[in-house]
Amino acid sequence: MGTVMPVAARELHGVPLYAFAFSGYFTTSLFGMVLAGQWSDRRGPLGALTCGIGAFAAGLLLSGTAGAMWLFIVGRAVQGLGGGLLIVALYVVVGRAYPERLRASIMAAFAAAWVLPSVVGPLAAGAVTEHLGWRWVFVGIPVLVVFPLALALPQIRRRAAGPVTPGAGAAAQAGDRRIRLALGVSFGAGLLQYAAQDLRWVSLVPAAAGAALLAPAALALLPRGTHRAARGLPSVVLLRGLAAGSFIAAESFIPLMLVTQRGVSPTFAGLSLAAGGSTWALASWVQARPRVQPYREWLMAVGMLLVTAAIATVPGVLLPAVPVWTVAVAWAVGCFGMGLVISSTSVLVLKLSAPEEAGAHSAALQISDGLSNVLLLAATGAAFAALGGGTVTPAAAAASAGSHPGAFAAVFLPTAAVALAGAWVATRVRERGTR
Repeated sequence: MGTVMPVAARELHGVPLYAFAFSGYFTTSLFGMVLAGQWSDRRGPLGALTCGIGAFAAGLLLSGTAGAMWLFIVGRAVQGLGGGLLIVALYVVVGRAYPERLRASIMAAFAAAWVLPSVVGPLAAGAVTEHLGWRWVFVGIPVLVVFPLALALPQIRRRAAGPVTPGAGAAAQAGDRRIRLALGVSFGAGLLQYAAQDLRWVSLVPAAAGAALLAPAALALLPRGTHRAARGLPSVVLLRGLAAGSFIAAESFIPLMLVTQRGVSPTFAGLSLAAGGSTWALASWVQARPRVQPYREWLMAVGMLLVTAAIATVPGVLLPAVPVWTVAVAWAVGCFGMGLVISSTSVLVLKLSAPEEAGAHSAALQISDGLSNVLLLAATGAAFAALGGGTVTPAAAAASAGSHPGAFAAVFLPTAAVALAGAWVATRVRERGTR
């Protein structure tokens, strides 16, 4: 989707709202994640999985037919709700259907399944955008999910349907409170994102209201000690957020930077990100090897250092003397680092969870992921807009309209610093006294 976003935002006259197209997705996904966790623990993951697929497809159709940027963002929000339901339900399926010794390999298989879409997807999206229009990228995807859904759901029903134990539904009534907290997180994140984009003194009011809603709700939903990187599960959850937030916030602006500052086509911008799918899958395979699993925390620390280096390298292409292909090389390295980190955190959260807690802890992992995305997109989006990023134009018109490379530097350098902090958190995922 990142390949077509610059074109869609320009056509809908919504470049100042560019960050909303990404953060709107992550804001609603926060609620979907908690809902899926409670739903899966009470009744099994099948219902959440089915509804998630339906909502995701509906959001794609809404965005693809939007006539205004605000309607496009609403469609992205519906996609986010579906995506939140999907990802947590899939984690619960893995936790129920496979023994612990196979989970690292299953996570590696997930990453391998993304290779073809991540390599072909950006190129296909760029080509479709150039020759047919960006809308076809959105409206064409729902057709592709019908056949895989028909194959997968019967197997999921057989292997992972139903609550963990006959009493799990009654024991999970405390989950109603978690759903209310998830609403607080989602509304709070939405208010913060709005305030970050408005950039007026009056925006301090929704910013304060958003923080008041979000902070206590997030602390209650995440494992105790997450905010201070307590050893064990809290640091695993925090690391997931730092990794995903820094990477996604940076990646969201790469196509826009390449199209507007270097004048490349959407297809070439997609090509710059395509190789990352292969290196991500390769790293996921590496972390699943039995010989390296005892050193998982060091693998994750190295992974975060690679992500840091990649993000810090990308803004170098704002200098005309730096070749554009530098982005492709840097992002392939960064994706290798993400493959080490993301698959490892997924394995560890299931390892550290009792069966009846798999849904709630998987939801916490994804909440950290999504919340970090929202907050970093809000912060970088505000910096981007404040430095004139909302008026960026294609490089061919830069002579008359001006360009704003500093706006892009304000996105990439802070996110690199967040990734570097993740390298330290990775050293705390192992509890004291464990091997």
